[in-house]
Amino acid sequence: QVQVVESGGGLVQAGGSLRLSCTASGLTFDDYAMGWFRQAPGKEREGVSCINWDDSNTYYADSVKGRFTISRDNAKNTVYLQMNSLKPEDTAMYYCAAETPPCGSGTDYYGQGTQVTVSA
Repeated sequence: QVQVVESGGGLVQAGGSLRLSCTASGLTFDDYAMGWFRQAPGKEREGVSCINWDDSNTYYADSVKGRFTISRDNAKNTVYLQMNSLKPEDTAMYYCAAETPPCGSGTDYYGQGTQVTVSA
């Protein structure tokens, strides 16, 4: 049984930082690209970032480039999203996903999400 579990969300002031973590089990972690998505109330889910299985490529939405950094530790079955210079518009539920590689080819497994709230 595949499980994808996010953690690290919370409430932070604008300009602050958070580090999200996501651990996947029940799958061969380094067979998958790993992505982060987010969904704000009343909006569609959007892709935030993705990293290929071997760190060979990373991708970011234009809205987070230069502020967010994705990384992974295959030995720990974990992917991270370091979020700096947070803005109120970053407020959303953040989801981690295991994706058929390469990034953007399709999402196989989603986690339940972790809430990020950025106050002005």
